[in-house]
Amino acid sequence: MLVGARRRVEAAQRGSNMTPLRAAAAFLALTLPAAPATGQDAPFDLIVRGGRLVDGTGNPWIRADVGVRGDRIARIGDLADAAAGRVIDAAGLVVAPGFIDPHTHAVRGIFDVPTADNYLLQGVTTLTEGNDGASPWPVGEHLAAIAAAGISPNWAVFAGQGTIRREVLGADDREPTPAELDRMRALVADAMEAGALGLSTGLFYVPGSFTSTEEVVALAEVAAAHGGIYISHMRDEAQRLLDSVRETIRIGEEAGIPVQMTHHKVIGRSMWGRSAESLALVDAARARGVDVTIDQYPYTASQTSITAVVPQWAQAGGPDELLARLDDPEMRRRIRGEIVYRIEHDRGGGDPANIVIGRCEWDPSLEGKSLADILGNAEKRRRWTPPPTSSWKSSRAAARGPSITRWTRPMSSASCGTRPPPSVRTAACPSSARTCPIRASTVPSPASSAATCASGAC
Repeated sequence: MLVGARRRVEAAQRGSNMTPLRAAAAFLALTLPAAPATGQDAPFDLIVRGGRLVDGTGNPWIRADVGVRGDRIARIGDLADAAAGRVIDAAGLVVAPGFIDPHTHAVRGIFDVPTADNYLLQGVTTLTEGNDGASPWPVGEHLAAIAAAGISPNWAVFAGQGTIRREVLGADDREPTPAELDRMRALVADAMEAGALGLSTGLFYVPGSFTSTEEVVALAEVAAAHGGIYISHMRDEAQRLLDSVRETIRIGEEAGIPVQMTHHKVIGRSMWGRSAESLALVDAARARGVDVTIDQYPYTASQTSITAVVPQWAQAGGPDELLARLDDPEMRRRIRGEIVYRIEHDRGGGDPANIVIGRCEWDPSLEGKSLADILGNAEKRRRWTPPPTSSWKSSRAAARGPSITRWTRPMSSASCGTRPPPSVRTAACPSSARTCPIRASTVPSPASSAATCASGAC
């Protein structure tokens, strides 16, 4: 576990110019201190010999051997004359601290596969959970369950701002009262004292989307007081990208907290090339002393719920209120218009064929199909006319919420335009407005057909 990890990382940073990620990369070295001076001439249990040693601090690699006794790195240097129970020849290889994945949703599988082989076999030895504003809760109980499970990787968790807000305000689209804000600040403090690494937000998602910048700053100040960091799925990664980058930087400056802009990307054909501007904003902030860093995944598609194409205001109050809005003809028309717009200009990449269902628990037959597949061929999509409200109401699924047609049919009236190249396809998936938690898999480009979003980053 990463109990006390934050303090060790802070100690590594003091007196140096290390970024938070570089300090974090040195974490394993910090948690595997050299053995006591006594017994230095005793045989090692393991020597990793002749590799290129990268220590995670940003220093150039060196050629060195690593001697291990028990679970501790006992010596680093020339161990040519030393004996060991086991020797690994690392000639031509890199020896480094385990990689840290700063954005996972691995809680979905860690209790089923506590060895986390898919991560460890890639050299990832530390996983962070609680991203995008959603975290296991309460944090202390979650960390106790992780410890009891005896998982193989190191594990860290952020306190999710969306989770905390939902605890206090539910899914309401409103400002908190002073008492409610105090309650949320207290919950952040509780999570930090229980071992959270910091505060995460998903300001694109409900209920984080209903949160003002000032409210985030007020919570981030509490995390900062406990030595934490702030990691954010920003408010928008498409047409309002630059405003979102400015907001993220502002939160770090005003709260006095290190900032991580997670899975930084540019969504939407009209925004292609604007990353030069977003990166310039980050460079300028760093130049004036703001501790802001970025992570990025290597995939050519994103993974999230179908709610990514549903306007946030329509989701206010929760699933039942969303269904009520869909029953109102005028509201349904407005929601349909915004869904069409998002498919054309946002995560849909201009065509329902780019939105592919990765998982649907209430109808597995939809898995692997695009919205275009479900709608039928392009000619049918062009000719389709929305049914009257009475037909819409009669199409509800009886037990598990609305049918998939709730999401796909309004989309069919879009003038979808030209399909973008595979390298910019975006994946999402349909979700029941009531109970269906669904995720979509990555849509790889032909040049990267093996790409998958293993961490579930969204």
